[in-house]
Amino acid sequence: MSALFCRHALLPEGWRNDVLLRWDGAGRLTAVTPDASVPAGVEQAQLVIPGMVNLHSHSFQRALSGMTEVAGAGPDSFWTWRDLMYRFARQITPQQIEAIAAQLFAECLRHGYTSICEFHYVHRQPDGALYPDMAETAKRVIGAAKLAGIGITMLPVLYRYAGFGDAPLKPEQARFRTDAADVLAIVDALEPLRGPMVEVGVAPHSLRAASVAQVDTVLAALPAGRPVHIHIAEQQAEVRQCLDHGGRRPVQYLFDNLPVDARWCLVHATHLDEQEVGLLARSGAVAGLCPTTEANLGDGLFPLAPYLAQGGRLGVGSDSHVSQSPVEELRWLEYGQRLLHQQRNIAVSPSERRVGSHLWQAALAGGAQAAGRPVGALALGHMADALVLDDSHPNLFGLAAPDVLNGLIFSGNDNLVKDVLAGGQWIVRGQEHVAQQAIAARFRQTLAELRELRS
Repeated sequence: MSALFCRHALLPEGWRNDVLLRWDGAGRLTAVTPDASVPAGVEQAQLVIPGMVNLHSHSFQRALSGMTEVAGAGPDSFWTWRDLMYRFARQITPQQIEAIAAQLFAECLRHGYTSICEFHYVHRQPDGALYPDMAETAKRVIGAAKLAGIGITMLPVLYRYAGFGDAPLKPEQARFRTDAADVLAIVDALEPLRGPMVEVGVAPHSLRAASVAQVDTVLAALPAGRPVHIHIAEQQAEVRQCLDHGGRRPVQYLFDNLPVDARWCLVHATHLDEQEVGLLARSGAVAGLCPTTEANLGDGLFPLAPYLAQGGRLGVGSDSHVSQSPVEELRWLEYGQRLLHQQRNIAVSPSERRVGSHLWQAALAGGAQAAGRPVGALALGHMADALVLDDSHPNLFGLAAPDVLNGLIFSGNDNLVKDVLAGGQWIVRGQEHVAQQAIAARFRQTLAELRELRS
């Protein structure tokens, strides 16, 4: 039945009681009615919140989880991790990409993500040749999203150089190579797949991997309003290289050369100076923060407090997927700042003093903007993406509705998401994904194949 009665639901204006949700066959909400009576035969739930948007994903990296935590001979960093990732990516097949993505997406759904933005750059065959269908691997990831039941924003990546100054790609980067024409051809090939559950944007990989002229070419041909994502200022070495190349820090260089506005998502943006914080906050773009990956790779900490003070927008993503939980991303976004500043309760605003509520709602709004889809809110015309929380769990039992998000984010590690509605379909019931067994079987086989290659 395309309806749900919520005793307590988080709406854009805040928590409301006795909310009746109805949605149509396309999975869009057609009624959001507070203070309603319970219709006969309609399913009921106690605590319902909007599903979260995962705004940054490299889905194939899910298969690397736990395999890169062995120290090398010298100091390890993002750059040594990247070398291991490149070796892994050289052999992976489209079928394996699809199987890994389906597993990841099922895990994300079980933990509360109902939408994902896929920053997709494995486009070519292992020898660097194009597939007969240039969009082969992107279509595989979209197919995995359909199988798992998650909404997806596919972001084909512009990846032409190995570093600033148009440095030629290394052999291990051959599968990633695209120029502006390639990216636009892939976007065009994916056009028939767009719909309520699928959007298509673009992603210049980074300032070191795509020239300003190429990005300009892509932006000029991209349909209006499509999302644009970019990695930026993730590592101190990148900042130094950008200064050496163009005399400016990465975010400053980006704003000086490209029209950054609300359709952009600047992923990581970890190392900003005071001026760059203001530029990003005033632009209306979204800071795409991935705290578990940024911690895993030793990236650093985003300047959250001054950014929020200037009205900056943010969302969270799981990036390399050392975690698949939005709760963990948001918790560590706050905890990192507490450790840095030796203070408490940092992610708040004048209108919302509860840290959990501020974080969840800010990430909903920023994630929806970055996805370019009508998600992130239980509101008319938005997708019917909702999480039913386990109100019987000790971490939530007896909490007043305004305190529920604090309990969700800051009370231990049990998964408190019981049921998940995505695009109007019940995808998770009792914490189990409806296709979990079949998806997991394909993933196990894929891992066996990939690990055999490593041995």
